[in-house]
Amino acid sequence: KIALNDEGLPRLRISRYYRRLLGEAAKDTEAHQYLKDKMKKALWFLRSLEQRDQTVAKVARYIVAKQKDFFESGLDFIKPLTLMEIAREIGVHESTVGRVVANKHMLTPRGVFPLKYFFHKSLVGDYGEEISSLKIKDRIRKLVENEDRTRPLSDDEIMAILSKENLRIARRTVAKYRKQLRIPPSHIRKR
Repeated sequence: KIALNDEGLPRLRISRYYRRLLGEAAKDTEAHQYLKDKMKKALWFLRSLEQRDQTVAKVARYIVAKQKDFFESGLDFIKPLTLMEIAREIGVHESTVGRVVANKHMLTPRGVFPLKYFFHKSLVGDYGEEISSLKIKDRIRKLVENEDRTRPLSDDEIMAILSKENLRIARRTVAKYRKQLRIPPSHIRKR
């Protein structure tokens, strides 16, 4: 279930005073035109806010539908997702989706996540399936956490282990993900 949290936000509306003023200004065309123009801009602003909320809800619905397995079973089941994919699905420009997810968070049964968390690249497994880069990063993190501290795993060894698990990625990709996870190289991790 998707619900936008607008708690604490004021409800915006146009004051009755200005609506009445617009009606009274009908005699003076310059004042009437000025107030009519301002009223039109205010209504446009209110519609824009409503449209933004609808777009946020559409994006959230798509994320929840696409990542259902992640929400039910955890990180091993997260699927790759791009801004372009959602943009095509909901009929907006990719930059619109980028602005919609910026500085927004989603409260889920698995915790609070920034909406940007769900957007990541995919790699193709041995059987043609798409695998999330987040899943691979999590696997690298777990391998390093459980390694023998006297003989830490090199990037080549991590690559070989992942390859045996049908996660074929290049050594330099392992190094890139390791750096993104702020895991130092094996010679520095060695005790």
